[in-house]
Amino acid sequence: MMPSSTLLIRCFKRALGSRHGVGRGIGLVLALAAISLSAQARDLPVLTLSVLQFGTPHWELEHLKRQQLDRANGFELKIRLAADVPASRLALSSGSVDGAVSDLLWAQARYEAGTAYRYVPFSSQIGEVLVPDGSDIRTLADLRGKRIGVAGGPDGLGWRLLQRAAAAQGLDLAREATVQYAAPPLLGQALRRGQVDALLTFWHFSARLRGEGGVHAAFGLADLLRTLDLDPRLPVLGYLFPEAWAAGHDDLLRRFAGALRQAKDQLASEPGHWQAIRPLMRAEDEAVFAALRDSFVEGIPQPLDAPRIADLQRLLLLTGADPTKPMPATLFQAGR
Repeated sequence: MMPSSTLLIRCFKRALGSRHGVGRGIGLVLALAAISLSAQARDLPVLTLSVLQFGTPHWELEHLKRQQLDRANGFELKIRLAADVPASRLALSSGSVDGAVSDLLWAQARYEAGTAYRYVPFSSQIGEVLVPDGSDIRTLADLRGKRIGVAGGPDGLGWRLLQRAAAAQGLDLAREATVQYAAPPLLGQALRRGQVDALLTFWHFSARLRGEGGVHAAFGLADLLRTLDLDPRLPVLGYLFPEAWAAGHDDLLRRFAGALRQAKDQLASEPGHWQAIRPLMRAEDEAVFAALRDSFVEGIPQPLDAPRIADLQRLLLLTGADPTKPMPATLFQAGR
């Protein structure tokens, strides 16, 4: 097959010798260039990810696509939108996509059940304990005897971590506090109405509530990691890829991780990029927009190394993983 550059030159020369000359030549060159670029794109390996349309991973993936960081790193990213987290996990487990975002505990539970996933860090944001402005709750010990709303249910990473850190201080929250589980929006309303004294919720719900005003963070769950002698910036959310698939696509995963790091660095260093992805954030209010943006950037994790991988494994054990079967270090994608 004739190289595309040779074909372009020949067509251009032929057009110049025709009746309409340069105009037709330029038109032919532009058309053939578009065909050539399309062919090159088809030759790139494709990585397909499932994400929620308004989920926080979509923010950085939209930026990655908009800046063509996938093609710059030698692959093509395709995004498939899911209606909710169970649908995204189903797409992952059924093999209809290559990867999806989930939390560390879900990856560990699947590993214990016999399905291993490669873990590429997404965010170190776990969540926060919110209280109304004027509240006297400032520390973990202040939760004794209080009404606590817990988003994510009794098996969530945030609640497990909160209980573990409290137990280290001699506090049994399940017995010494009144706990209410519900969906984050309902608990946010309950906090504002005074129906709960404190709310443990996911970081993006927390950022939105703080942006709306009237509440503030008593403390972040990352602060609790320090009390357990763990790195406070551990990536507790990650992109998961079936290990059976990942083992045969190491180079593609490295390319993806590189593009992801570039996207995160750009979003952290150039605030103007956020305007393009603002529609996905559903943040009409400037204060909410700023809180979401700043919290996302704060949660950008550093690349994993051996000590931080060891801390992730310790965190799994502290939050209830089978001590005989923690995720091995080989499943955590180390970075540069």
